[in-house]
Amino acid sequence: MDNLARLDSLQGSNLANISHLQETYQHQVQENENQYSQLATHYDAKYKIAWLLMKSAPRPCFTPILLNDLKSHVNHIKTEMSYTRNEKYDYLVLGSNIEGIFNLGGDLDLFRTLIEQKNREGLLAYAMAGVDLVYQNMKHFGLDLTTVSLITGDALGGGFEAAMSANLVIAERGVKLGLPEVLFNLFPGMGAYSILSRKVGTVVAKKMILSGKLYSSEELFDMGIIDILADKGEGELALYKHIKAAKRSPNSFSSMAKINDLCNEIPYQEFVDIANIWADAALNLSDKDLRMMDRLVSRQSKRFVA
Repeated sequence: MDNLARLDSLQGSNLANISHLQETYQHQVQENENQYSQLATHYDAKYKIAWLLMKSAPRPCFTPILLNDLKSHVNHIKTEMSYTRNEKYDYLVLGSNIEGIFNLGGDLDLFRTLIEQKNREGLLAYAMAGVDLVYQNMKHFGLDLTTVSLITGDALGGGFEAAMSANLVIAERGVKLGLPEVLFNLFPGMGAYSILSRKVGTVVAKKMILSGKLYSSEELFDMGIIDILADKGEGELALYKHIKAAKRSPNSFSSMAKINDLCNEIPYQEFVDIANIWADAALNLSDKDLRMMDRLVSRQSKRFVA
């Protein structure tokens, strides 16, 4: 076989391999679009946005299923970025498909069961699933994109933690956000103190956690916790306005993003250590605390049905 023939043979083999990879990739995309029970996803090709809209049940909280759906889709996005040489996505937006609610936090019903079983391993595993989501969201999931929280409804507890962890936080007017864990004698263990202490200082962060107060989006915007405050029903429009502004001055926006990451670095081990403190604290809850947790579960369920 002469050199040209060898070259043709190699090219044919390479093209066949590439074709096979593309077919496999397309098959994975089709499977991925239909596999989530508590997460709706879609892609805005014009603005390169991955939309992840939470729809957990039986309550709008971080169920294990929702956490797994989020992890699976993020892994899918990483695969797509690899196949497209980091070109497919510029933004990853976390929002909600439930009217009036972003996310009400941890799965309290699961917490109660694990606490009754004295199952520290289960509590810590749940906490670490939340920590990994929060930490990776802060770190752009290791990709060249911007993570966004689009808050069009109330965000409490772990829902607030997840929202704050994004590179860009957009909230509509009139929504409530806060950390109510103190009501059942616990604290938010998946990043709240770490993130808030960097944003507003340790004194204010501690006060927000121990008071259990619910804040309006307007208040948190004034405090610098929310980046963009949008009128009711215009959160998505505010996102697109931001994207257009960033396109006009891409060097400025990307440089400031790098500076923000550099000046607000939070070690992963800090999250891990706090999650362990949280798991231990959860096992110290009294029967009275657990009854309060039950009442909150009941309120969440009623609100969801309503």
